Amino acid sequence: MSQPSSWPIPNGSTRFVLPRRTVTELSKHPISKDLYPIAMGYYKRAFGHSMSRSRHDDCLLIYCVDGCGKLNAGLKSYKITTGDFILLPKDEIHSYLADNKTPWSIYWLHCEGQLIDEFITPLKKLSRHPVLQLGLHSRLISDFEALLDLRQSTQLFESYLHSSSLLRQLLTHITLLHTQARHHFDKTFDMDAIQSLMLRCVHETLDIDTLAATANLSKFHFIKRYKALTGSTPINDFIRMKIERACHLLDITDQRISEIAWTLGYEDATTSLEPLETSWASRRANIEAFA
Repeated sequence: MSQPSSWPIPNGSTRFVLPRRTVTELSKHPISKDLYPIAMGYYKRAFGHSMSRSRHDDCLLIYCVDGCGKLNAGLKSYKITTGDFILLPKDEIHSYLADNKTPWSIYWLHCEGQLIDEFITPLKKLSRHPVLQLGLHSRLISDFEALLDLRQSTQLFESYLHSSSLLRQLLTHITLLHTQARHHFDKTFDMDAIQSLMLRCVHETLDIDTLAATANLSKFHFIKRYKALTGSTPINDFIRMKIERACHLLDITDQRISEIAWTLGYEDATTSLEPLETSWASRRANIEAFA
């Protein structure tokens, strides 16, 4: 495996490397041998982050969701900005670094598998260089977050098998998004950018001023436009995202509701327990009804 960066991880960032023994098992298992993750992470406002590899023996994916940076691959240099996706296949010598003034926030993932070429070839055909201009997509961020949630249940090999399926979904989704981007229509209200910001901040607090600024609108016009398009208010949708993430963590971890509420940005966890407990109770009732 290509060595991940040793960049010191600040608060809000994460780096997860799968155990070597697990990677070996994934490479042999019939469900995962075709495609599986090796290491992954999220670097938030990664000031000082850089990497250079003269030897690269897996496939590396990088999705820039904020800020900017620079990539050198082959004989060319590329400026990386928000919404850019980097695909670096095996043996692609490269280096990259975050911008000093507005350092990038990136999701990254190393992967391998017997059919890795088949999964990345469609992307390589769509673009002649390693940078795909996808734009911000909330569902793509959700795909990366779902893979990162793997680290919460690492005691189960079945969770690693599930990560193989998630990775398939991620790569095919990127192919679809890039194809759609080639038929892009200008939009005056970028819902994906707004909901991407919500998902990135699902573990934090987020106010209307920040969301309205993303849409370049006043608070009043932003809320009115958002509700007209979705039928809901932005804050209600943000709370829903938190509850959905909490229910997912309740499924895959042994954490208590109060602990999960704390990780989702509620300093006073008791204020968040009632809607979360109600949602979880409803979900259990539905499961038991079909059991």
